[in-house]
Amino acid sequence: MSTTRNNWTKEEIIAIYNKPLMELLYEAATVHRQFHDPNVVQVSTLLSIKTGGCPEDCGYCPQAARYHTDIQGNDLMSVSQVKAQALRAKEGGSSRVCMGAAWRNVKDGPEFDQVLEMVRTINKLDMEVCCTLGMITENQAKRLAEAGLYAYNHNIDTSEEYYKEVISTRGFEDRLETIENVRKTNVTVCSGGIIGMGESIEDRAGMLVALSTLSPQPESVPINALVAVEGTPMEEELPVEIWEMIRMVATTRIVMPETQVRLSAGRMNMNREGQA
Repeated sequence: MSTTRNNWTKEEIIAIYNKPLMELLYEAATVHRQFHDPNVVQVSTLLSIKTGGCPEDCGYCPQAARYHTDIQGNDLMSVSQVKAQALRAKEGGSSRVCMGAAWRNVKDGPEFDQVLEMVRTINKLDMEVCCTLGMITENQAKRLAEAGLYAYNHNIDTSEEYYKEVISTRGFEDRLETIENVRKTNVTVCSGGIIGMGESIEDRAGMLVALSTLSPQPESVPINALVAVEGTPMEEELPVEIWEMIRMVATTRIVMPETQVRLSAGRMNMNREGQA
């Protein structure tokens, strides 16, 4: 029987990742059936409520203001616009809406108040509400919790060692601090990363070490495959092979058995068999 551990080492995780494929898949499926209904998949909708103009330099992100991409920037959506999109998502089978804003950090004021109203509005639709707004303070996390937020997404992106190759405008420790601020409330934590950014298997394992040694572990871990966008520093990175993605998802399942492992960015580039 698998149990949740918070003391995984990088060497242990690398050994799991490199297991013979069928053995890895069998172990991951066994763990999944122990902790989850194998016939249930949650469908989530990601909604960009404020697009573009971000001051950060994340090498993968087309929303960074410093990169020349085809992203069209938009101001913060209205509450009524968000409600309409949430209703459409619910009708399409989603039970969770995650609202994303291209901010470095949340600033108190009218825009944050508007986001809080969005949270209250979606919460009344009997849907899980998630936000990804950048760095937040403990007080801001508490206000989101009071508004009815179910989850806060703040990815660590990669291992602490490889992190500086991805972004320089926000430290790895800043990301952990935001997760800690969320943990001081009843809001659940959603935190994962991206593969395909030129990192090694050791870095992928390092990312899982950082996540799995959090106590408690994140309730939700999205595994993203890089979508290389023209105009970003990572535009020439090759697509992630489907079996690399499968190995990463399977390893994550084994290392964090109770966590919801989410297939996120890059999913649309995979065939249905690979997604399954």
